This record gives sequence, structure tokens and C-alpha cells, in this order.
Amino acid sequence: MQRTDISAFVAEAAADVPERQALVESGGRTLTWAALEDEVARIATGLGAQGIRAGQRVMIVVGNRIEFVTAYLGVLRAQVVAVPVNPRSTPGEVARMIADSGTRLVVVDDTALSVVRAALAELAELPEPPAVPIVVVTGAAPGPDELAFEALRADVVRPVPPLPDPEKLAAILYTSGTSGRPRGAMLSHRALLANIEQVAAVEPPMMHGDDVVLGVLPLFHVYGLNAVLGGVLRHRARLLLVEQFEAQAVLDLIDDEACSVVPIAPPVFTHWLPDEHLRERLGPVRLVLSGSAPLEPEVIEQFTSITGIPVHQGYGLTEASPVVTSTLCSRDDHPGSVGAALPGIEIRLVDETWHQVEGEDPGEIQIRGANLFSGYWPDGADGPDAEGWYATGDVGLLDASGDLFLVDRVKELVIVSGFNVYPTEVEDVIREVDGVADAAVIGVPDPDTGEAVVAYVVPAGAARTHLEEAVRAHTLVRLARFKQPSRIEVVDELPLTVTGKVQKGRLRGIERRRALGILE
Repeated sequence: MQRTDISAFVAEAAADVPERQALVESGGRTLTWAALEDEVARIATGLGAQGIRAGQRVMIVVGNRIEFVTAYLGVLRAQVVAVPVNPRSTPGEVARMIADSGTRLVVVDDTALSVVRAALAELAELPEPPAVPIVVVTGAAPGPDELAFEALRADVVRPVPPLPDPEKLAAILYTSGTSGRPRGAMLSHRALLANIEQVAAVEPPMMHGDDVVLGVLPLFHVYGLNAVLGGVLRHRARLLLVEQFEAQAVLDLIDDEACSVVPIAPPVFTHWLPDEHLRERLGPVRLVLSGSAPLEPEVIEQFTSITGIPVHQGYGLTEASPVVTSTLCSRDDHPGSVGAALPGIEIRLVDETWHQVEGEDPGEIQIRGANLFSGYWPDGADGPDAEGWYATGDVGLLDASGDLFLVDRVKELVIVSGFNVYPTEVEDVIREVDGVADAAVIGVPDPDTGEAVVAYVVPAGAARTHLEEAVRAHTLVRLARFKQPSRIEVVDELPLTVTGKVQKGRLRGIERRRALGILE
């Protein structure tokens, strides 16, 4: 069957297995496939009743709960564009994304309602404020001029005409691209569906129809959105939605709900490995999938030796919807590898002159496949080239069997608990503080979060007193928690190249010496 959007998986499952459970929340609420289809159809119609038309943008600022799934799929079916956003974003971040995307309607839960209200107040103060989006609230009473989530559920469902073109935009996900500043990656229906099918073509399969899949990875993140939710819809598995990661509570849920597939981010292993009953507590699990950041081979070896459960990891990025490689595609076990390309995806390495690298030398990773994005919002800039190749900004090497090893990043992304932190964004916020002349942000290894943010700050003149406290106070207000510096170093100057660019490699060298206890 030729599907044009992801919500078609729900309609098919509702027709074939209507009473089978599709979603279950950790708090106990559930939806069958028939009930999920009913919700999606009502919301798709309800969006039209609110004046939202095909191609317009709907922001979803909701945690891992049923309403995220129904809103997202309803938006896709209505041929509207979904803009999933971290509910822990700051008002300034949300305001920027609303303005940049031209969002017409915001679905928000109780945890982020105050943030969205503050963002709209911030936008209203602009000299030329954008149009005020409709605010739809779930989990709390709506305020004046806001709607309850129920208002999106139409009483009578109107059929939506088939999507005329799978190249139509389905979602905008804010990411760094190769510029270092958050930009909206434009993911078409074609790209999202292609990656779901590419993952499904992997042997042995990552998911089966009788699997219960842990849904603790945030759905606003492309890994949770398309690799986890998309896979569950494709295979008619059951998704256990978990809003917050608490190490012991999640282990209890895995046992109680008999989770068989557990997709997680690398920092989770640090929390779980000390548990002396880990093997018993992960009894129902047949497969652990790790993504969003590289996982050390020693951690995989230790985890597998304790639990007997295989861990497979991969490499991906938002612009690839997201999965590019998996160790399930590797011919042999190669410690340190992130696996080989999925079926339908090509990888090549190029040097600084964009010539293909021969042998096993490192080069910048370029990828090609139907899963690639359509460039950055709003005009499709910096997308795949005329031949379909996209330069990822990451450096790797390919061995003779086609396994990819990540070496470094061309872009200076910092990954904290699986979430992207863009140094330039943090630096811009720090430079807003009175008394700051300059700032440079880098990532350092952290046992709990994978990486942590460290800021080097240069004072303006003699304004050194209390500068660290001022920077910390300002970043608390302006940045989401995972973006805030874990440490602030006030320094006389930053190491610069002859062209005035900060030599972040030297700053990382300082941090390595600090970690080894040999800092002068």
C-alpha cells in the first residue's frame, strides 16, 4: 500500500486490530488502535474548524503523553505542519521559534503553559509583533482567550483528502544544522516515511508487532518522534509513554509493563549499571537500542556481560529523520563502531576539497537517501546538493566492511543527556550580561550526562567581581536547564587564531589537563 503520511499506519491498524492496545501511559491511561484513530480523525477535522489550513504551522509543547501523539498525528493528517518543541524550553526560546515558524496554533500541556504565556507576552512587546497564535491547553484549565484540548476534537469527522504530494512539509524540528545556531530542519512526509521503512528493512528487526516499546525518549526529539513512535506505528507495537526519566521508576515500569524493546540515550547506562539486581529487573527486555550520542564500547561490554541483553547503537541526525547507521547492519562486531548504513542510505567521506576519501582515512561524513530533509526553514537553504548528498558536519572513518566510526565533529555541538546544545546560542546569551566582553563555550565529558557545558568568560575592563554569579543568574533565566553551563571560568583572554577565531581546541586541551589533574 502507498502511504502518504504517517497517520495512515493508525487507520490501517484500527481496521485490522481495533481492540489491541496502541498506547499506554505510565500513569495508567490507555488507547486502543481504534480509539487512537478516532482521536486523530477528530483532531484533524477540529484543526480545520479552528481555521488552521494545510501548510500552516502548529507548535506542540507537550511531554510524553497521549495528547502529544494524537495532536502530532492529527496535524499530519490535516496536512498541517507540526513543530514539536521541548516543554522545558525558556520563554525566549519558545518566542523565537513561534516567530520564526509563523506558528498559528500552540498545543501546550500544564508543565509548559506558563512558559508559552510568557513567550507570547514577550512577542507582544516587539515593535512589530507577529500574529497571536491560538493556544490550546491540555492538563490544566485554559485561561482567557485560550481553548481546552477538547475543543480540538470535532464532534463530526470530515474525511481529509489524500495528501497530493509526499514532498509536502510534515514537520519542522529546530536543530543546529551546520551553522551552530538553531534552525528549523524541514522534514517532508516522504523523509519521515522513508526512514521508518529503512529502519524496518533492517535484519534482524528492531521491533515486532508483539513488542512493548519503552517511550522515555522525548517525543519532541527526532529520535523519539520518528525512530521510536514511527517504528511503533509501523509495526503495531505497544508504546509505553513515560514523561520523566527516573532511573529506578523506569526499571520498575519495564518490569511491570513487560517492555521488550528499550530505546535509550547513553547517560541512562550510567544510572542503571550500579543496580545489583539489573539483570532481573530487565528480565522482559530482548533488545536495547542506544542513540543520540556515541556510547563507549566498554559500557556496552559491561552492560551486556551483566544483563545478557544485546545493545545496538547507531548514528543519526535530525536532518536524516534520523537514523543513518545501525550496528544491526554490521557484518561483524566492531567495538567502537556505530554500525553500517541502513538499506537505502549511502555514506561517503570527503576531504577539505570535497574529494572522496580513499581507504580508511577520516573525512567529513556525507549521506544520501530518501530520508533526508528538504533544507532549513523557510526557504530550503543548505539542504542536500544537486546529487542528493548532504554534508553532516561530522568526521568519521569507514572500515573495509562499511562500518562507520565517529572521529570528531566539524560543528562544535555539545550533547547533554542526548540533547543538542549549540555553543553559539549559549555564548550569545552570556554576552548579554553587563561586564562580559567575550565568551566561549565548549563541551566536556560528564559521567552522568555524557557531556556538560563549560563557559570561558572574559570580563570587560575590571568588571571581574561577581561576574560568575551574574552570568549564572542570567543563564538560569534565558536557557533551558541542559544548556546552562555546569562551570564558568572567568579568564583574562581567550586563545585566538590570527584571524580572531577562538581556538576551542586549546580550551579543550585545558579541560583535558584539568581532568587529568595536571593543570598548571
